[in-house]
Amino acid sequence: MKEINFSLWCDFLERDFINSNFTQLIQNSVINGVTSNPSIFKNAICSSKAYSELKDKFRKKDPKKLYEILATNDIKMAATKLLGNYARGDDGFVSIEIDPNLILTSDIVEEGKRLYNTIKMPNVMIKIPAISSGFEAMSELMKKGINVNATLIFSNSQAKECLEAFKEGTKKYSKRFPQTTLPQGVISVFVSRFDRLLDDRLEDRAKFGIYNATSIYSQIQNANQSNVRTLFASTGVKDGSLPADYYIKELLYPNSINTAPLDTIKAFIASGDFRAKALPSDDEISKFMANAKVLGIDYNRVCSELLDDGLEAFVTAFDEILASLS
Repeated sequence: MKEINFSLWCDFLERDFINSNFTQLIQNSVINGVTSNPSIFKNAICSSKAYSELKDKFRKKDPKKLYEILATNDIKMAATKLLGNYARGDDGFVSIEIDPNLILTSDIVEEGKRLYNTIKMPNVMIKIPAISSGFEAMSELMKKGINVNATLIFSNSQAKECLEAFKEGTKKYSKRFPQTTLPQGVISVFVSRFDRLLDDRLEDRAKFGIYNATSIYSQIQNANQSNVRTLFASTGVKDGSLPADYYIKELLYPNSINTAPLDTIKAFIASGDFRAKALPSDDEISKFMANAKVLGIDYNRVCSELLDDGLEAFVTAFDEILASLS
C-alpha cells in the first residue's frame, strides 16, 4: 500500500490497548496513525478500569481538567509509540478533538493551542469540526505550525472551505518559517453515515457514501496542496450484509488515509486483498446523484442533517464524560 501512499489509521484509543495490541499493529506496519474523538474517549474512560488509578489520584480536580489529564496522557503515549513513523515520514499522527462545547465560540484557537502545548509532541493533530468558526481556527492553528484534522466533512462545500483555510494558514506559516517542514492537514470525509440514512430510499445500496466521498477526494487531489490529504472516516460497517472491510476496499485510493475501527482493520488484513481501487468516473457519480435527487433526496439538507447529528453526538459524549467524572 505504500507504493500508492495509502495509510491505515486506527479509529480507537484506550489505555490498555496502547500498551498491548497497539504497539504490535505499529511494529507489523498494519497502522501508521490513530484518531480519537469524544465518543471514543467516553467508551474508554467510562468503562475501562485502566483509568482507575489516575481518576483516584486526581479525583479533586475539576471534571474537565481530569478528563484532559486522562485524554492527553493517552494521546501522548500513542504519539510516543508512533514517533518512529513520524520521523520516517510515514504519517505517525495522533488526533485529539477540542472541547465540542467551544465550537461556536472564539475560544477554539486558544483551546487548540493549549492542548497541543500540553501534549508537547510534534505528531499530534488538533481536530476541528468543519463549520464556519472552525475554518478560521484551522487557518490560525496551521499558521502556528500545528497539524490539523478537519472533521465532520460531508459536503464538497465544507471541503472547499477546509482547503482554503489550510492554504491560507500554510502560506502564513511559510512566510514566517521558510524552508521548514510544513504543518500537515487532513480533511476527514465521513462515509457510511450517508448509507445508513439513505439506503432504504435507493436502489443501489451502500453507494451514496462512496460516490460522495470520491467526489470530495477528487476535489482535494485537484487542489494540489502537498501538506493536505483526504482521510476517509466513518468507515465501519453497520449493515451485516456488507463485508466488514467494505469501505476500506471501496476507497483504497492513492494518497489517501482510511481511519477504521479495530474489527474493520482486522477483516481487511485477513482478506489479504490490498489492491488499489479504480475511481468511479465523474459521469457515473453525476448520474447516481441525479437519480438520488429525482427520488427526493436533497443533498444539502442531508449533509446539514448529518453534520448537526455529528456535532450533537460529540457534545453529548463529552458531557457524559464530565458527568461521570464529577
